Formats: sequence, C-alpha cells, structure tokens
Amino acid sequence: MIEEKFAFGNSMIHGLSPAVRIVSAGVLSSCAALCDNLYMSGAYLGIALVLCCMAKLNWKDVLLRLKPVFWFLLMIWIVLPLTFDGEVLFKYGILEFTRPGIELCAKITVKSVSILLMFTALIATMSIASLGNGLHRIHVPDKMVFLLLMSYRYIAVIQEEYHRLLRAAKFRGFVPGTNLHSYKTFAYLAGMLFVRASLRARRVHNAMLCRGFHRKFYTLDLYQPNVLNTVFLTGTCLAGVALVLFERVWM
Repeated sequence: MIEEKFAFGNSMIHGLSPAVRIVSAGVLSSCAALCDNLYMSGAYLGIALVLCCMAKLNWKDVLLRLKPVFWFLLMIWIVLPLTFDGEVLFKYGILEFTRPGIELCAKITVKSVSILLMFTALIATMSIASLGNGLHRIHVPDKMVFLLLMSYRYIAVIQEEYHRLLRAAKFRGFVPGTNLHSYKTFAYLAGMLFVRASLRARRVHNAMLCRGFHRKFYTLDLYQPNVLNTVFLTGTCLAGVALVLFERVWM
C-alpha cells in the first residue's frame, strides 16, 4: 500500500472537510501557477508555509517529499541561466549567466515549492478514502473516484504479481541483459501481468456485485458543515483571488 505519512493527526487542517481542502488546494495552486511576479510568488510560498504549520507537519518528512522536486529544479538552474537571452549578470570563463534566466529559475523554484507544500498540507493530510469522499462531494464523476480508489488498493497487488512472475523467470535461468531475449522476456512478463490484472479486475467486480455494489460511492466518514470549514474555504479563496487581482492591477 502507498504510505499515508501525513494522513493522521490532530491539527486544524486534519479536522476540515475533505471537500473544503480539495477546493482550497485547487484554488490556491491555480493562483500560484498563474503568478508571473517573483515577489508575489513569495506571498504564495508564505501561505504554503503557514498551511504546513497549521497542519503540524514534520518538516524533515516534508523536505524528503520535496527532494525529487529539488533534483528537477537543480537541472533548471544549471541550464536556464546559461541559455536564456538577456542582460549578463556575471560571467565565469566562457559561461555567461543572464539576469532573465536567473529570475525565471527563481520564479519556477518558488512556485513549484509553494504548490507542492500546499498539496502536502491540504491533500496529503487525508487518507485515500477521505480523498475519495471529498471528490465525490464536489461532484467528481463516480467512475473517476472508483478508478482512484481501486488503483490505490491494487497497485501494490499488481507490483507483487510482477515480482512473482520475475522470480519465476529467474528460477528458470533468466538473466536480464541488453539483448533480444531479455526484451522478449520482459514483453511476455508485461503481457502476462496485463492478463492477470484483467482477470483479477473481473473477479473483484463480480465480488462487488455479489455484495450489492450499485455504482454509487458510500462512505462511513461524515463531515457536517460548520463555521470552521466555511471560514477556511472563504479565506483561502479570497486570499488567492486577491493576490491575482493585486498582481494584475498594481504589478
């Protein structure tokens, strides 16, 4: 199963309705993605940090989650300042670092980190079942919700099935390599994995029908409307829209 490291806690964020958190994350991340000013990007980063503090997240775990993004951003910092046209900020030998390239890298970095922190604070702090509940409450199509929940449930099962098939091949003398025989073997493994996944999906569907499944999403988690949800949703939406308008009008 996929680890839900931040899903359980006693913070104010954990007590909010999943639908409210999903909408808030969507609004704030969309506004941050539309931002084209470095200083305004810093404002979104500040909001993201406040949300992480409100969720009482372990900062060590948060930095570990940001690690893949940092590697991607490192590549951007290596390439863009050297290839972007514009005023040369400083020069080192034959390497010329341009001001527009550095500014663009800074904006991409701040916006990427801000959006990931927002989703970590608002989305990663709920279980996959609560996420499905929230998507259902905001009227996301049931098929998409079922696809998300079933993918989460069975992705680890399919992974175990792949390792089982690979072990069986190795017991029969298969040694992976860069040759035609290896490519054919992996193609056979992929085909067999697809066949077994299809058969398992059919069995699971029949089992669900036997248990009264009627293509509707049911959950035992009930989130009653309260003032905190209303205030939080209103505040996050107003903050995002206000920053967008401020950038468009005064920046």
